[in-house]
Amino acid sequence: MTTPQDKARLEAIKKNWEERRRISQRLSRIKTKIAVYSGKGGVGKTTVAVNLAALLAQDGSKVGLLDADIDCPNVTKVLNITEPPEQTDDKTLVPSERYGVKVISMSFFQENEEEAIIWRGPMIHNAINQFLQVTDWGDLDYLVVDMPPGTSDAPLTIMQTLPLDGVVVVATPQYLAKLDAKRSINMIKKLKVRVLGVVENFTGEMFGKGAGEELAREVGLPFLGSLAMRSDYRDNSKPTVLVSPAVRAEYEAVLIGMKASLQASATAKG
Repeated sequence: MTTPQDKARLEAIKKNWEERRRISQRLSRIKTKIAVYSGKGGVGKTTVAVNLAALLAQDGSKVGLLDADIDCPNVTKVLNITEPPEQTDDKTLVPSERYGVKVISMSFFQENEEEAIIWRGPMIHNAINQFLQVTDWGDLDYLVVDMPPGTSDAPLTIMQTLPLDGVVVVATPQYLAKLDAKRSINMIKKLKVRVLGVVENFTGEMFGKGAGEELAREVGLPFLGSLAMRSDYRDNSKPTVLVSPAVRAEYEAVLIGMKASLQASATAKG
């Protein structure tokens, strides 16, 4: 005899399977899915994600950017984009676009950007799942995911739901940031997701340099490059790679390393 508990369990399994099927369909036309992630907030993860996406688009790739940092969605600010995504009759979201980058972010759905989004884990999980199920990205060479920081529900949800091709970990030169980045790398590895390498942000006289390279060496990962703390970032008119040759050169070096790591991963699988 089937009990109510059995029925509820079967319904939950059916719902989960249906969600995964819809997500798989939505992502089927995306060649490469990359997450940009950090063990703590404030290390410049969003800036790195936006500039990587903008540079990929500038180089001719078809690029999407998913702002999955539900609590503090800032991608739209860096891109200076205010036009919300279109919604079709069947509730499908068509991403907004700026600088050749298609964008979906929770910030499009906030009535007041200065109000905090105070959600518990299950609500964040549901929001991320909804974005993945209802967004029509079209044909993309790359989907860049700006991840929530830390090792709690939100990043876990993305890594377990979204079939990522790899993760770029952002660290800064300070000792504690290096420690947090190592914790996040260990979590990624436990989830069997490939870490493409480490980027060190905010290098220079103020915070020093070298911790990111040390971290990469300690955990056996590629070091993708350093991003200096520059006054160029004060120009908020565009992503900085589009206005500063020096910053662009640094990100081009990171992209070379990232693509090499993706190629090595593909070769290993093949």
